[in-house]
Amino acid sequence: MTSEREKMAQQQWFDPRDRELAELRRRAKQLCRQLNDQGPEPFKAHQQLARQLFGKVGSCYIEPDFWCDYGVNIELGQRFYANHHCVLLDAATIRIGDDVMLGPAVQIYTVSHPLAASERVTGIEQALPVQIADRVWIGGGAVILPGVCIGEGAVIAAGTVVNRDVAPYTLVAGQPARLIKELPR
Repeated sequence: MTSEREKMAQQQWFDPRDRELAELRRRAKQLCRQLNDQGPEPFKAHQQLARQLFGKVGSCYIEPDFWCDYGVNIELGQRFYANHHCVLLDAATIRIGDDVMLGPAVQIYTVSHPLAASERVTGIEQALPVQIADRVWIGGGAVILPGVCIGEGAVIAAGTVVNRDVAPYTLVAGQPARLIKELPR
C-alpha cells in the first residue's frame, strides 16, 4: 500500500492530514521558529540550523520570518539569500541553484487543490516541483506557482505571479508574468 508521503512525492493526490506528514510539518515549524528566533547569530550557527531543516544546503542566509511546510523537500545551492517574510510551501521539491536571491515576502508554492468544490472539501492536495536555476533574482512579493521552472540568470520583478516557466536571462513582470525583455548574460 502506498503511503501518503509516497503519493505526495509521486505527484499524486494525497491527504495532508496523514499522521506522518503532520509530524514532518510540526518538526519543520519548530525548526523555522528556531531559525526565526536566532537573531544575528554567527553564520556557522545559522548553517547548522539550516542543515537540520532543509534536505540539502550549500550555504544560505535567511532573514526572519521564514516559513516552510516540510523543509526536507527544499534543496538550496551556494550563497542563497532570502529576505524577510518568505514562505516556501514544499510538499514537492523546491530546488534552488547557486547565487539565488529572494526579496521580502516571496512565496513559492508547490501545492494545489482540486478545482471541484466537492473534491476540495475532502482536503486532498497535489504537489508539483519548482526549480530555480543559478543566479536568479526574485523581487519582493513575487509568487511562484506549482510546477514552474525558472531559467538561469532570470529576474522576476516585484509583485509578479509566475504561473509558467521562465526562460533563462529574461526579465518577467506582471500578473500573470509576461516577458519584458531579454537580459545580458
